[in-house]
Amino acid sequence: MHVTIYFPPTATKPPRFKCGVSKPCPEGHYAFKMASGAASVVGPKICLEDSILMSGVKNNVGRGINIALVNGKTGQVIKTEYFDMWAGDVNTIIQFLKTIEDGTIVMMATFDDGATKLNDEARKLISDLGSTSISSLGFRDNWIFVGGKGIKTKSPFEQHIKNNAEANKYEGWPEVLEMEGCIPHKQE
Repeated sequence: MHVTIYFPPTATKPPRFKCGVSKPCPEGHYAFKMASGAASVVGPKICLEDSILMSGVKNNVGRGINIALVNGKTGQVIKTEYFDMWAGDVNTIIQFLKTIEDGTIVMMATFDDGATKLNDEARKLISDLGSTSISSLGFRDNWIFVGGKGIKTKSPFEQHIKNNAEANKYEGWPEVLEMEGCIPHKQE
């Protein structure tokens, strides 16, 4: 008598890519994933190359605009900072933006309210980093953006959702925005 024993294939785990992105980035690119804050409760999260740069768990996020600066050639974090755009001073973010050097990757995510104190000068400095939505960012809108100092084009990495009482997911706030992608390394 001949018996065939069938062994079902073992379950294979799907591959995991840096920062949990859905597909691997090509050579010469940094993988990133980020999310805006959720209402005034959960802070934003910024991940680059499998390293969490900013999050509530790291306790380095806050109300307003959260910014991570990354060296475009090496992928090393230069600085992380957040600027309160509800009760803070817009001049602090303006001075910060003016110090960013060419070739720096700039990652930004809002939490709670990122727009109330923004003025034309601050919006222009952010627009110069490649943002197209900053000019229309309003009270409690959610916005996430990756740009760069010295960028010659508009960034493809930007999402914006308006605060709209009829459409908001949370009472008083729109839903969380999430974005992932591959940022090219800065060339010489």
